[in-house]
Amino acid sequence: MAKDYYSILGVNKNAKEEEIKKSFRKLAVKYHPDKNPSKDAEEKFKEINEAYEVLSDPEKRKKYDQYGENWNKIDEEQARRYQQYQQQGSKTYHNEGNGSDFYGYESTDFSDLFDSFFGKGARGSSGKSRTKGGSDIHAELTITLEEAYHETFKIFELNNNKTRIKLKPGVYDGLMIRLPGKGNPDSKGKNPGDLYITIHVLPDPRFEVDGTNLKQTINIDLFKAVLGGDAELNTLSGKIKIKIPAGTQPGKVLRLKGKGMPVYDRPGQFGDLLLSIQVQIPENLNEEQKELFRKLQSSLNKKQQHA
Repeated sequence: MAKDYYSILGVNKNAKEEEIKKSFRKLAVKYHPDKNPSKDAEEKFKEINEAYEVLSDPEKRKKYDQYGENWNKIDEEQARRYQQYQQQGSKTYHNEGNGSDFYGYESTDFSDLFDSFFGKGARGSSGKSRTKGGSDIHAELTITLEEAYHETFKIFELNNNKTRIKLKPGVYDGLMIRLPGKGNPDSKGKNPGDLYITIHVLPDPRFEVDGTNLKQTINIDLFKAVLGGDAELNTLSGKIKIKIPAGTQPGKVLRLKGKGMPVYDRPGQFGDLLLSIQVQIPENLNEEQKELFRKLQSSLNKKQQHA
């Protein structure tokens, strides 16, 4: 059954970009493996990311709206023929290529959230032909923010050959990497072109990426905000304990040096983690508890009057 990315995210086909992002974040938090360990949630999380990766990109969304689930398997030449068929009144579109025209990477664990296909095809129809040589291939690879943080290995199967690539820590959205000699060969099977891979990093519901810095919101209770104390925090490098200063105000931002994203191609250098503090106010207090707050309020008012 064909996947309906709009239904997966719970939005209609006319949804605005902000509405799509809002729905994705809500669902991603609900089904994230750290929050929901069930097998069904794991599969749902994959579907949510796959849908968002397409619908959040205007060009991909446009192709998806036109060609459906196989939007990324249609190269420029096939798209041209498809439009010709439509203009001629044809109600069906036949793919004249065969399965070997499209290549993707293999995923062997949960970290590979979904397959990325080579939208340009293996025939190099969109790559620049070299003089007396083969043609380049352009591909896209989508990874999670955690994969971007750590060193990551991926496997592509191309021209019946498996190519293992290593992504350095700190790869960022839009980064293009080049693999010399991994493109299409010429008519004699020699002088292959290059393989260019553009990296896309999925949004993470826990963090906002700002260059090499990460922004995160954490909730603390009223007493910890007033009196100070320790708080445990999940970061991309693991769990850490942080000190909450006494008298921390709602909205205060704490900067944790070196806890952001790695700086690409600069080993040992990291951005910062910026923590926005949200204070949880107690609810459903009984009369005794309310009276204690009234006494505290009265005491503070007297102190200010004598200051």
